[in-house]
Amino acid sequence: MRITITGRNIELTEGLKQAVEEKLGKLEKYFTPETDVFVTLSVEKERQKIEVTIPIKGHIIRSEQVSSDMYVSIDLVEEVIERQLKKYRTKLVSKKMNAAESFRTEFVEAADQDDEEVRIVRTKRFGMKPMYPEDACVQMELTGHDFFVFRNAETDEVNVVYKRKGNTYGLIEPEC
Repeated sequence: MRITITGRNIELTEGLKQAVEEKLGKLEKYFTPETDVFVTLSVEKERQKIEVTIPIKGHIIRSEQVSSDMYVSIDLVEEVIERQLKKYRTKLVSKKMNAAESFRTEFVEAADQDDEEVRIVRTKRFGMKPMYPEDACVQMELTGHDFFVFRNAETDEVNVVYKRKGNTYGLIEPEC
């Protein structure tokens, strides 16, 4: 694995780099040596944040962890990624997903063992009349949900608005 570490509002000491490489190095048993891992360490007020992004064949494995101690955040992010890999192993390495070549053979072959399947237990259908993103935010608040799917009146595409921290909203648009 090739680990690229960057820092925002933080000095990247040798100790921090070594801790990241040591912890994320444990993930080498899953990935091929050509796999890129992008790590961003940042400090915002008292929040020590680490973001890890691993792009693999059309998919992104990502985790973001925050704590009051950067070393704790580093420990947490490694555990979360490992848990994600084990949970979604079957889906990630299936022939349809075409991501198997990013993983080590041992990991791919173990895909049949004790993996939890993702199960869809409910399906909802609803009509989508065109509306503006601001109207969709109001509708989302009225329904009491954290997100809302709608047809954008400006682009005529399906979009999603969602609640963010700090009482703000986000908009997800498809990329053409």
